[in-house]
Amino acid sequence: MRARGAQVTDIVILVVAADDGVMKQTVESIQHARDAQVPIVLAINKCDKAEADPEKVKKELLAYDVVCEDYGGDVQAVHISAVTGDNLMALAEATIALAEMLELKADPTGPVEGTVIESFTDKGRGPVTTAIIQRGTLRKGSILVAGKSWAKVRLMFDENGKPIQEAYPSMPVGIVGWRDLPSAGDEILEVESEPRARAVVDWRKYEQEQEKNKEDLKIIEEKRKEHQEAHHKAREKYGTLHWKERSFLKYQEKKEQKLLKPKEKEERDSPVLPIIIKGDVDGSVEAIVNIMSTYDASHECELQLVHFGVGDVSENDVNLAETFHGVIYGFNVNAGNVIQKSAAKKGVKIKLHKIIYRLIEDVQEELSFRLPCTVEENPIGEASILATFTVTEGKKKVPVAGCRVQKGQLEKQKKFKLIRNRDVIWKGSLTSLKHHKDDTSVIKSGMDCGLSLSEEKIEFKVGDEIICYEEKEVPGKTSWDPGF
Repeated sequence: MRARGAQVTDIVILVVAADDGVMKQTVESIQHARDAQVPIVLAINKCDKAEADPEKVKKELLAYDVVCEDYGGDVQAVHISAVTGDNLMALAEATIALAEMLELKADPTGPVEGTVIESFTDKGRGPVTTAIIQRGTLRKGSILVAGKSWAKVRLMFDENGKPIQEAYPSMPVGIVGWRDLPSAGDEILEVESEPRARAVVDWRKYEQEQEKNKEDLKIIEEKRKEHQEAHHKAREKYGTLHWKERSFLKYQEKKEQKLLKPKEKEERDSPVLPIIIKGDVDGSVEAIVNIMSTYDASHECELQLVHFGVGDVSENDVNLAETFHGVIYGFNVNAGNVIQKSAAKKGVKIKLHKIIYRLIEDVQEELSFRLPCTVEENPIGEASILATFTVTEGKKKVPVAGCRVQKGQLEKQKKFKLIRNRDVIWKGSLTSLKHHKDDTSVIKSGMDCGLSLSEEKIEFKVGDEIICYEEKEVPGKTSWDPGF
């Protein structure tokens, strides 16, 4: 989204908080401005705060080749406060001065050119785009093409939502009248008539389809080559064998490749989280989908993006989620009472958020919830074996270890393990735990005891360690790190 903004604008106003200094997103914005070859005006915000340090911000920016005028550079720096409104006019004047120096001009005549900044669906108006006009003058009734959609402008409104009759270069404008929803970043061009607009859109759709067919053919060709190579290798492997040996080998391979039963397949397959994403505008959905594309923990749980789109959660979304046993995530959208009741009846989760980070955290929690629990061993006590002897019980000879508790305590009801030279020799439970000749359930630190294991074949050695521990189930946690 930042990259798209840098490509559209003529001047980048870089806002940096005076108390926080240069952050990761600041560095990213500087890089986008540099890639777009757009000049920067620095706005140091929150200068009304006691802990504000504008000079520190300027020094930190030197590391990224953003040199302010105070340090001999050409970047204007304005100290502002968005809360109190201090120096906002000075920021506007600095921007205008830079625009005059660069001689930034646009032609208000000729066919309209612009860029879609954002697009969304409004209940009363249908598909709506917010755009910046870069050339020409946009009027009601103009025929526009953007991406694979076209519009006859029915209504225009400014950044405050007030209807306007004309939009000139550099003006932000809302446009109503689109047949379909264009994507954020699409170029807007004016054409002379509706038939011409339809022809352009049809050609673009045809071009996209041809490109997709080329890609599909390439994939098919690669698969065909793989199958041919596998076939040739199989022929080479069987070529010198007798027919009986060949038949036996084929039978063995088929046996190994035998399909799993549905129940076994369900048990062996890794968990899956199918998701449906709905957002208020095209740019928000794009940002969320881009974050999802960084998912790299499919070995733990597979993340399936079933569907994404712009607009409120609909009955179709609920039906799709029910079919795939998925979860619906909404960003800045609504789900009506009827939809929520339908989802509850069908056992579909709808999770609505206003902050993208919270939505991603929710996805991480849902992924973690689907992972199996891990078992952690928490040590309770440690004892060292000082002597070994055997005790006769009936006709059996039972090996017994004489131990001293070095740390914590031994509890008979817990689990134990025997360690020799740092290797675990045995895990299990005790059959007896005695202090002197008395049975006991707990032996505390510093006390001596005798103990025997549930497995009689295990031999003790002086110097072995006995660890008493308890097992605790810990909920699984996804290893996916989306980067914030």
